[in-house]
Amino acid sequence: MKIETKYNYEKIWTTTSEEDLLKIIAQEVGDADPKGTLLYIKDALKKKKSITVGSCKFRAEV
Repeated sequence: MKIETKYNYEKIWTTTSEEDLLKIIAQEVGDADPKGTLLYIKDALKKKKSITVGSCKFRAEV
């Protein structure tokens, strides 16, 4: 699954690599487990159109 990201202040969705996703998640959730959060995001994207973590939105690539 390819995931696109967009911060609240951005207008364009960007396809993001898994390595960069982990960096973004680490910035947004702080001390929480980035890998566990990424697994949660992937699972949630199967059911929803997008999910917000902190100030960043995630969606499955259209």
